[in-house]
Amino acid sequence: MVLRYSGQSSIVGRIRFNGASKIVTGFGRNLLRFNSTSSSDHQLTELELQDIKYRKQRELSLKLVKIKNYGDYFEKHTHPGSTHFKKPVHDHLHKGGPVKELTVPKKKTSGRNNTGKITIRGRGGGHKRRVRLVDFHRWDAGKNKVVRIEYDPNRSGHIALLENEKTGNLSYIVAPQGLRSGDIVESFRRGIPEDFVEEMRKTNNGEIDDALLSARVLQRGNCLPLRMLPVGSIIHSIGLAPERRAQLVRSAGTFGKILAKDIVKEKAIVKLCSGEHRYIPLDCHATLGVVSNKEHQLISWGKAGRRRHLGRRPVTRGMAMNACDHPHGGGRGKSKSNKVSQSMWGLKKFQKTRLKPNPLVIRNRKGRAIRHKK
Repeated sequence: MVLRYSGQSSIVGRIRFNGASKIVTGFGRNLLRFNSTSSSDHQLTELELQDIKYRKQRELSLKLVKIKNYGDYFEKHTHPGSTHFKKPVHDHLHKGGPVKELTVPKKKTSGRNNTGKITIRGRGGGHKRRVRLVDFHRWDAGKNKVVRIEYDPNRSGHIALLENEKTGNLSYIVAPQGLRSGDIVESFRRGIPEDFVEEMRKTNNGEIDDALLSARVLQRGNCLPLRMLPVGSIIHSIGLAPERRAQLVRSAGTFGKILAKDIVKEKAIVKLCSGEHRYIPLDCHATLGVVSNKEHQLISWGKAGRRRHLGRRPVTRGMAMNACDHPHGGGRGKSKSNKVSQSMWGLKKFQKTRLKPNPLVIRNRKGRAIRHKK
């Protein structure tokens, strides 16, 4: 199969197949060009393959998720702010507010640091919020009952309200996918619970039954050290040091996977959602499961005002600025003076900013192995 194009138009092309000639226009020609493997020039790049995979996952998510289109509740063109407003429906979420004792007021900084300088542009305004005090340490042992699943305006994933069966203390955790009210979750950061050890003394002469221990430990929402997790486990809320809180894999729909364990180095190899492979000490903790609310990416806010409610202000294009304010600014008309796309501070697009690789990272996000200097 040979593809030949006229070269004069970006829309119309001509294909010769077994001597016959056929004109293909628009999207059909692009499909034939991408599906053709006769020439290396027409092969898909890595970014194009990732984009196709992302679009397929998005289409599948749209079919499996119940989406509420607010534009369907009004006549056409009568409520412009609701015409394109779409949001997934979560019937299991708590309809009321949070536990006020587990919240604190959120102080707004408008993107400024302690000296008053703007470090993040495009921040300001927004609705008042209260920060939910989420427990990222999970030191308290014992069984905890899930009271309810709540919406958190400060993060993309949902949170779960837990109640300790012995002490009655309440706490919030990042809710895994599929966790519902009435479920039981535990934390094994301090080791095997005493009630299980006592049960083994009575029934198994004090020897720990690995099968029974795995059945109790390997449950969705349980927190335990990486040392106790088998290879291949799907985890989130991963800590980077034995005494620290969870720092990695906390946003909606994300998860990590344990690929291997190095007993000599006392570290586990974990693959993150970005594709990066890195070492994490075996004494660090993680939570089993995938972070909830993977449908977060399907939200269409419909108008700029809803982004303002979230504290996102408009961003000015560099080409609309003066030459003294941005490398793309100045000149007459729409022009950036034949300059490479760059930031306000002159950082070129796609330029590497991490000059020295992290010694704990084995493979980068593109899957390439990193050679560390000895």
